[in-house]
Amino acid sequence: MSEFQRIVLVHYHEIGLKGHNRSTFEMRLLKNLEALLAAFPVVTIHRIAGRLCVFLREGTSLDVAVACADAIVRVPGVARVSCGYKCERDLDAMARAARDAMGEAGGFSTFKVAARRNHTDFPIGSMDMNRIVGAKLCEAFPEATVRMRDPDLVVGVEVVQNAAYVYARSVPGIGGLPVGSSGTVVGLLSSGIDSPVALWRMARRGAVCVGVHFSGRPQTSDESEYLVDDIARVLERTGCIARVYVVAFGDVQREISLCAPPSLRVILYRRLMFKVAERLAARERAGALVTGESLGQVASQTLDNIRATDAAVELPVLRPLIGTDKLEIIAQAEELGTFEISSQDAPDCCTLFMPRKPETHAKLKDVLAAEEGLPLARWVDELAASAEARDYACPAYRPPRQA
Repeated sequence: MSEFQRIVLVHYHEIGLKGHNRSTFEMRLLKNLEALLAAFPVVTIHRIAGRLCVFLREGTSLDVAVACADAIVRVPGVARVSCGYKCERDLDAMARAARDAMGEAGGFSTFKVAARRNHTDFPIGSMDMNRIVGAKLCEAFPEATVRMRDPDLVVGVEVVQNAAYVYARSVPGIGGLPVGSSGTVVGLLSSGIDSPVALWRMARRGAVCVGVHFSGRPQTSDESEYLVDDIARVLERTGCIARVYVVAFGDVQREISLCAPPSLRVILYRRLMFKVAERLAARERAGALVTGESLGQVASQTLDNIRATDAAVELPVLRPLIGTDKLEIIAQAEELGTFEISSQDAPDCCTLFMPRKPETHAKLKDVLAAEEGLPLARWVDELAASAEARDYACPAYRPPRQA
């Protein structure tokens, strides 16, 4: 057991470029971490010299500290996470803390010390700290050698106004911006592979994400709804989703299939979905819609069909996967932890009443002509009013008053 208090340092990159708004982004990330780390023995989280420092309770084990760090690395806004110790601003204490941190960092044969002095009231400069602490570590680990370029291990020593923070185990985060710093978006969320990745990418850019799942119920079973809930539980672990609306879409799809040209059914389905999502976005004060479309991947995702679909709404439609191929999307879904869930078969509205030959180059005038006589306004009102909301743990989310 080390004599020093365990800490987890949270490094960020993009937040540090925000100038006068930087403190707002830092505080948003801090609040997100406070909520998401409720299960860990966290004493407090402070901003210190371009970092966030998570102070762990005295007696916290290495396994718990590592689990805490692993929970942080997936949180948007985090560039890197380091496990280490807080100690007094004394070179001997820093060397002892560095020795303890190195002993817990796993196997290595080369290392270097990277010291940083954030306050000039500490008399010893960074280069001298590197030399002095490095020499003591060479004595403690005689089998290891110093290498300045590409070492196996970097020992960080950061001296701030009232303390020093020393760490060795360091792992990269996902970067981006903290959820809640870029407004709210509403995304069409299916039980498939693409749309969860699209929403996650928007969360990584700081957006609070609200999903809308169009279920084939009552024309199909509600199995897809359970899969979407499982997907949302994965996204919830890092605060990347706030709410999911479930819309029973099957009966309306059936009505469209009975009276619309078969080749245009998919376009008409999607235009109505967009209209309902836009209505829910107004309820959520969201600034954009999001889909998981990738250009040319399926019939509805050609340029002509995308243009015909977008014309149904006034909100901008964001497509973070538009230039990404399927293998890249699958790899990101696997990394995110949603791929196995999305790979399960479940009937949903995407496979309901599908035509044999869907139109791939729809003309807007033809689509509008096919919509004439359809009670679109009534359907939008009814579907939005009957949407079932499920909430998830997103620290930055503020539910609408009327919901």
